[in-house]
Amino acid sequence: MNRPNRADRPYDIVLFGATGFVGTLTARYLAAHAPEGLRWAVAGRDERRLAELREGLPGGADAGMLRADVSDPASLRRLAEHARVVATTVGPYVAYGEELVAACADTGTDYLDLTGEPEFVDLTYVRHDARARETGARLLHACGFDSVPHDLGVYFTVRQLPEDVPLTVDGYVTADAAFSGGTFASALGQFSRGRQVLAAARERRRHEPRLVGRRAVAVAGAPRYAGEVGAWALPLPTLDPQIVRGSARALRRYGPDFRYRHYAAVRRLPVAVGGVAAVGALAAAAQVPPARRWLSGRVRPGEGPSAEKRARSWFSVRFVGEGGGRRVYTEVSGGDPGYDETAKMFAEAALSLACDELPPTAGQVTTATAMGDALTERLRRAGIVFRVAASR
Repeated sequence: MNRPNRADRPYDIVLFGATGFVGTLTARYLAAHAPEGLRWAVAGRDERRLAELREGLPGGADAGMLRADVSDPASLRRLAEHARVVATTVGPYVAYGEELVAACADTGTDYLDLTGEPEFVDLTYVRHDARARETGARLLHACGFDSVPHDLGVYFTVRQLPEDVPLTVDGYVTADAAFSGGTFASALGQFSRGRQVLAAARERRRHEPRLVGRRAVAVAGAPRYAGEVGAWALPLPTLDPQIVRGSARALRRYGPDFRYRHYAAVRRLPVAVGGVAAVGALAAAAQVPPARRWLSGRVRPGEGPSAEKRARSWFSVRFVGEGGGRRVYTEVSGGDPGYDETAKMFAEAALSLACDELPPTAGQVTTATAMGDALTERLRRAGIVFRVAASR
């Protein structure tokens, strides 16, 4: 790893896609919470909208402005060369994201995004991890509700358990919120690209080094009643287990034999059955182009609910960890997961990369491996709860 001295770059953080719904929330958070002296900028393809956004930010005149377009690779290269950290909200990432990852990997620029797309994460690992390791760039995916509370929540749970013993952790997600148009678009895309998703996963396995003397897996559990949390547990087909697995592979603190399972927690059986049916219907509809186009028009990327609706939203992820004769119950919880808390997590992750003393990492890494303790503490100060509920 050869991390260059990038202090001479014009900006510490550049936020690309700043005029979208979550991008605007992230820009406002950065403007309100950036430490004194932080050099940051908003970026996108529409200079008029960028200027309007900047004018509406608290202290917005201090933010720079860069034009970049996903259809213009040279502009993405310039963006990467101007920043120490690039944070992008422009998705679906499998369609629009790779050129920016390539530019950041090649220029030694730290990169983070909000993807929930396993195919994209696997493709960027295969194509850009090695170059990022050479230049010292850290490539972080899923830095919003997918997958920060789950990745850092498992990391927090593991740290409550004995060291050097086999460990198991189960995560149970509950939420009352409207999720973003970008999240919905990513889910539709994932369901419609089943063969490509599987092919990308196989290709990654061919390139990924094997663990020696250790095992770290994320397995799909079966639907069941989980008495430990008093709810029906439904396996969640999201990116989160893949991210947790990446952290467990990288960090020996997860023990010699680690297993994670990821569920939605539903109190009432009819709701659970309805949820399974709804996911199945969505997956089936995504295979039919006219139905997929119709569904895509229901909630478009860049759209979102009112501030009043977001203020009433919340999430909770409960974890049950076991190992070495000990069981621990933990929880990560906060407000609106799809928008406000995602913007908070995303902004704090960018600030952590830019400002905190972090362990030396490079290539495709996770929030837990790149900045676990530092980001956990940042999020706690920002109002997201990490707590031990019980242990025995």
